[in-house]
Amino acid sequence: MHLLYEDGGDIKIATLISGSDSEPLAVESLGGKRGKLKSKDVWLRFEYSQPDQFLSEAKKLSEEVDLDFLWECAGDGEFLFTDLAKEYFGDPATPIQQTTLAIALQGAPVYFRRKGRGQFMRAPEDQLKAALLAVERKKAELAKQQAWEEELKAGHLPEEIRPQINALLFSPDKNTTAYKAVANAAQGLKGGIAELFLKCGVLTSALAYHEGKFLKEHFPKGTGFQVQLQANEQASWEEALQKLPVAQVQAFSIDDATTTEIDDAFSVTAIKINDEVCYRVGVHIAAPGLAIQRGGALDEVGRQRLSTVYYPGGKITMLPDEIIDVFSLHAANQDSSNQEPPVRPAVSLYVTLNVDGNPILDGEYAPTTKVERVPMASNLRLDNLEDLVTEESLQDLNNSAQLPYQLELQVLWRSAQQLHAKRQEQRMASGLKAEVLGLPDPNALARDFNFKVTDGVVEIFARQRGSVLDSIVAEWMIFCNSTWGNQLANHSVPGIYRTQKGWGPQRTRMQTLPGPHEGLGVENYAWCTSPLRRYVDLVNQWQLIAMAQHGVTAKLVAPFKLKDADLMAIAADFDGTYAAYGEHQNQMERYWCLQYLKQTGLPWKGVVRHLKDGQARVEQIPLRLSVPELAEQPRGARAEVEVLEIDFLALEASVRYLGLLHPAELEEDEMDDEVGDEVAEQPVDQAVIAEEVVGDVKPTSDQ
Repeated sequence: MHLLYEDGGDIKIATLISGSDSEPLAVESLGGKRGKLKSKDVWLRFEYSQPDQFLSEAKKLSEEVDLDFLWECAGDGEFLFTDLAKEYFGDPATPIQQTTLAIALQGAPVYFRRKGRGQFMRAPEDQLKAALLAVERKKAELAKQQAWEEELKAGHLPEEIRPQINALLFSPDKNTTAYKAVANAAQGLKGGIAELFLKCGVLTSALAYHEGKFLKEHFPKGTGFQVQLQANEQASWEEALQKLPVAQVQAFSIDDATTTEIDDAFSVTAIKINDEVCYRVGVHIAAPGLAIQRGGALDEVGRQRLSTVYYPGGKITMLPDEIIDVFSLHAANQDSSNQEPPVRPAVSLYVTLNVDGNPILDGEYAPTTKVERVPMASNLRLDNLEDLVTEESLQDLNNSAQLPYQLELQVLWRSAQQLHAKRQEQRMASGLKAEVLGLPDPNALARDFNFKVTDGVVEIFARQRGSVLDSIVAEWMIFCNSTWGNQLANHSVPGIYRTQKGWGPQRTRMQTLPGPHEGLGVENYAWCTSPLRRYVDLVNQWQLIAMAQHGVTAKLVAPFKLKDADLMAIAADFDGTYAAYGEHQNQMERYWCLQYLKQTGLPWKGVVRHLKDGQARVEQIPLRLSVPELAEQPRGARAEVEVLEIDFLALEASVRYLGLLHPAELEEDEMDDEVGDEVAEQPVDQAVIAEEVVGDVKPTSDQ
């Protein structure tokens, strides 16, 4: 005796071993597995010598059943499959015919609803028609999917998919036919869909993929500015700017040759104190905060972007060019030497130096903050002067012809040394090692690089951090940010502070409460000196302007009041966004470093220095490679390697270890900086020192 029953949605057959209707039946499946089956779960009992063949034949016959005719035969109401078998096959229906119908009914949920053990009910006509249309659509989509897969595997992109390229790459809907076709076609490709699109010619290069992924996440509406300045709005702040007093100084900036957002400048004025010649240093910061108001259209743009994005070959500015053109501290063009220096709006910090070059911090000569217009006499460029300006050349009066602002630079360099020494005292008090001012060991790995990309060809230039001009800007910007942080704290005006205290992954962060930056050796460090390209600096500038214009009542009129939740949100958002921008820049620099190796020709052979755990850096460019053979070698060990292949989508290189060279130990602090979890590389033109234990975004020469 054989039993027909349903298990897990499938029709099955078992052979009865023993049992009666009042107790579970002992059965053996066609596969030989023994078990028990309740009598009420049995659909049909029959005799047959070869049950395997019986079931196979029934399944084959079920494929020939006309479901539309079967639906017509069923009539309304519930029915037993054996009864419908009589209507369809004739009375009496054989066991194999009954089993055929059971399989057909069970496998056609579009036509028939399962109502119990062997019982069914036909679907309502309107539902059946809708379901059949859906089945046809699915068949058509499957056929289309298969056709698209074949085209894609052949290296051709179906035109219907072309409008969905970005979505399929960066934010796909995995339920669509297009995604299923693309995903199936990309199976077996290491780079997945991106590699498939490269093969189809949809992506011009891996660079387009990396840039597109970043833009899709952070600039989904494009990098253009969807903001229009109203004529009356612009006229009102331009009129307000004209009412600002003009500083009686001649200011100059120090920047890279390609810098377009000039945030900071200096002036040096000789004064007499007790018949001794002293100097008043002005640090002048571009003041877009005079035009941009909290909650306005321009503020929304800055709030959304939070920072200028830098990467080799380009940048995405935080503010529109119309604002940068007005507020960047540009001097007149070289062809306009006969013109008066243009006056630019600025928030200025004036610091008086005593005869020893130290800032006077108290009394009538204490640092003061002013909102004014500053005559911009010159924009000095590092490319032209950095190698010429040394401690020796500043002392030689015969160099005045080739060293513009020689006296001013001499004053700034002398004071920078004093500021640096003061910071080192604070660093050591916090348990940190003192830093050495000036250029590092020439044998050490270079940590700053400029990338120049022209028509897909990259040039990489090493730039050793620590020149005289570098140190002047770095030390004075640190002093400026710290002084303004102290002033905001003393006036109880809230701001956003860059703090670092203790150890651990969260030791460096943005917060709204005043706090020290132990790595820099300063108190209450607030970013204020780059308002054209960092939103937190713009926010702090609003607060500084209120402090400068209203004094002790500033906390009542400042745009952000104490415990402002929005200020806390800005600090949190900035940290995350700034880190994401920095990661994108690092990724693009890695891409161009790998491209540089390819340009020189593969296989590329060169020297690397071991950092830690088998990670090594190419000596001449800022590229890290995985060399497991160096894992047991000390830091600084030099080895020769060969790069055989490069995967530009994964940004990985296939490296062959050739052998160890003579070891060349690096300075311990150099190596710590190279292998630290938060390496920082901030150039002077962004107005912040390279904070050696903070991960900051580094502009390239293409800014």
